Amino acid sequence: MSDEKNANKSFEMRVQEQQDKIEAQFRKITRGSWARIIRMARKPSKQEFRQTAIICGIGLFVLGAIGFAMLVLMDNFLPWIIHDVLGIGD
Repeated sequence: MSDEKNANKSFEMRVQEQQDKIEAQFRKITRGSWARIIRMARKPSKQEFRQTAIICGIGLFVLGAIGFAMLVLMDNFLPWIIHDVLGIGD
């Protein structure tokens, strides 16, 4: 039945219906719960951006240091513990 309805409609009418559906989806987005947050968002000042970048840099440095320390421990001390202390792998 829907095929018969679509066959009777012109190409322009079918395209217009699809465009109306897409526009309706975009209108729903602007009324969503997060839309208020997007409307309130603003560009950070230089000081806010600098502080954020410094904090993120410190966090990356700390995580990198922890990862490096774990690598050193696993490469140097873990084999010593397994072979010499526990006697596994002899």
